[in-house]
Amino acid sequence: MPKTQITRPALFLLVITASASLVTYSQAPSAGKTTSDSLTVPGEKHLGDVRQLTFGGTNAEAYFSADDKNLIFMHSGAGVPCDQMYTMPLDTPDGKPAVPKLVSTGKGRTTCGYFFPKGDRILFSSTHEASAECPPRPDYSHGYVWPIYNSYEIYTAKPDGSDLRPLTHSPGSYNAESTISRDGKKIVFTSTRNGDLDIFTMNSDGSDVRQLTHELGYDGGAFFSDDGKKIVYRSEQPKTPEQIADYKDLLSRGLIRPGNLEIWVMDADGKNKRQITHNGAANFAPYFFPGGKRIIFASNVANQKDPSGFDLYAINVDGTGLEQITYHPDFDAFPMFSSDGKRLVWASNRNGKAPHETNIFIADWVE
Repeated sequence: MPKTQITRPALFLLVITASASLVTYSQAPSAGKTTSDSLTVPGEKHLGDVRQLTFGGTNAEAYFSADDKNLIFMHSGAGVPCDQMYTMPLDTPDGKPAVPKLVSTGKGRTTCGYFFPKGDRILFSSTHEASAECPPRPDYSHGYVWPIYNSYEIYTAKPDGSDLRPLTHSPGSYNAESTISRDGKKIVFTSTRNGDLDIFTMNSDGSDVRQLTHELGYDGGAFFSDDGKKIVYRSEQPKTPEQIADYKDLLSRGLIRPGNLEIWVMDADGKNKRQITHNGAANFAPYFFPGGKRIIFASNVANQKDPSGFDLYAINVDGTGLEQITYHPDFDAFPMFSSDGKRLVWASNRNGKAPHETNIFIADWVE
């Protein structure tokens, strides 16, 4: 079975095995509505009226438009050899799942889709200008590693995929993992343009690029708080000589070995960095609750031996009050709240029709 890479943003690359016989979006998704009872497991008290939104293939990184009416997400499957960007409405007149619409070029690999707050444009990264083919798989002779494609550039387009424009111009460096502040003024992203995997911000037109992290190691997967004053992100900072040597060697090969990813928070200008989790696990995909006092994220802290053993957790911004949210035995990750905090969207292996199939789900958030 081939390996499919789920990315948030390209470095959320949890390598998951996917079937090559799954449906594509040139076909209609399965009809009907899957019942909530079949989509939850005991203990998931915060998830109500769960709905499945995609059916087949590998689907991940689904993020709301600012008006909460649409999602943008990545999909790959039969006929779609590596991740492309799709959008779809959340609700339809007949209540059935919508048919997603391709909004990227269909060439290369894409990652990190996001809506501009006004809804007039979308944002994503793509390798299509370097090559129309899928970039090569990582070299697993180095162990469990993630690829860092230096052909990723960040683009904007209209919501239907037209008027595609490059936003970054940094040949030979990785530029991805981009999201936007709710006022639409700032974009935060990860880049290797200065030799390491660091977090940067820029204006929405690509101007005024500023580096926020300078510590050796990988910093990425950043999101703004809803007031734009804070940034939550994940970081892996090698400490020992052996860890540093391994990190630098892999980075020179366009690879990174995910191990101890911890959740951090900093001010929007890069000041006052503080570590939130200290569990030694792979913690990623952090997102602020509305109001900015808690963070939801994915972690394998309870199941580190299983590559797909990730669940959703919530934690206070001071590092207290850790609470497990999902309990499905396989993969749950990439959470995002709607603007009002009433709904949660995420990606999960639950209810798959093939081994490790990953789909998008939405639920009412129950306090």
